[in-house]
Amino acid sequence: MQKKILIIEDDQIVANIYRNKFSIEGYTVETAHDGEAGLNMIRSFKPDAVILDLMLPKMGGVDVMKKLRAEPEFKQLPVIVFSNTYLTNMVQEAWKAGATKCLSKANCTPKEVLDVLRTTLTRNGSSAPNGLLGSSGPSSTSAPAGKNSTGANSAAPGSPAGTPDPDAEFQAELRKTFLESLPGHLNTFRAMMQSAVKSDTEEAKVKQLQELYRRVHALTANAGIAGQAQIAQMADALEALLKELYEKPKNLNASTMRTVATGIDFLGTLFEQGNLNPKPDALAPNILVVDDEAISRRAITYALERAKLKSVSVESSELALNLVTESKFDLVFLDVDMPGMNGFELCTKIRTLPMHKKTPIVFVTSLNDFENRANSTMSGGNDFIAKPFLFIELAVKALIYALRALLPASNSPAAKP
Repeated sequence: MQKKILIIEDDQIVANIYRNKFSIEGYTVETAHDGEAGLNMIRSFKPDAVILDLMLPKMGGVDVMKKLRAEPEFKQLPVIVFSNTYLTNMVQEAWKAGATKCLSKANCTPKEVLDVLRTTLTRNGSSAPNGLLGSSGPSSTSAPAGKNSTGANSAAPGSPAGTPDPDAEFQAELRKTFLESLPGHLNTFRAMMQSAVKSDTEEAKVKQLQELYRRVHALTANAGIAGQAQIAQMADALEALLKELYEKPKNLNASTMRTVATGIDFLGTLFEQGNLNPKPDALAPNILVVDDEAISRRAITYALERAKLKSVSVESSELALNLVTESKFDLVFLDVDMPGMNGFELCTKIRTLPMHKKTPIVFVTSLNDFENRANSTMSGGNDFIAKPFLFIELAVKALIYALRALLPASNSPAAKP
């Protein structure tokens, strides 16, 4: 008997890709495009498992699960949740509401989701369709070892050498379609950002940012499906920042809007470059954080941790200068107002060191006036972010520089992105 799967996903393209993939594998599949419709369809369709996006119109995914788990018939129904990597609070809410598995859209290909689905059904006491036994799905959202650049195995398990792998062919076709769509996405993002900047009222600005969020949210999912890891990673972070801004307009300021615009421009760079496909440990820059205030240092390092980036932090310019003299850093976050040698002076000294002539330096400071902006550039700084900052804003900024460092030298200028 075929197992029934319900996909609750508001992006029609994403929903159709998963529906077609699961149908080919022998499942009976239905889709719903908002939370209310999904909840009603669960009751009528009675699926064996649900694939649920957390970000849905009409009723969010967490609320869908809460209502679902309140009904005895569906207390044990497997629910595999799609989430944003950076929305950790929402992920925790999903676990508490009864999610069976949480996956990041940015890190999963259809084959990986299928593996998780099979494993979940097997553990739930259901056999996979057509006698397929559940394979071991990824324990996290990172791609399993042994994958090629498209996220699929080079040959089907058990197939003779040289036999085409349907998964690889499917993934290659997704990648081709996705790459062809990128110029249209970029034009839309830039037009919407320009409209937001020119908006006369906060309400109009928020509306534009909310629509931009929806578009970037869809890009994250599509990039993940197509195996475009770096585009998905960047879109994932930018999506979370946009969500923070439209939900909390008080955080709208010159700094956050500049970071969004920079993120969109860098997506354009990634679109032109295609998948960078670094080794698993390639995105591991050596980052230095310099700030005399302990709370500020911890805030910056926490924001970097959100982007899965490690750092070294020090409380004085003198210690920082000793470190950069002895070791190579790939990125520096630097406070301005520090005792003794201030941030501008430290930046000037760093630029005299041969190994740090082009190292990106980002000032993080409450001194946000025009004179200090000018001084940050004159002293050799690349970028500027204002205190108090959003954790996700700084994470986006750091991710731009970390991913930019992976670009070929001709496409990786040291100047401000």
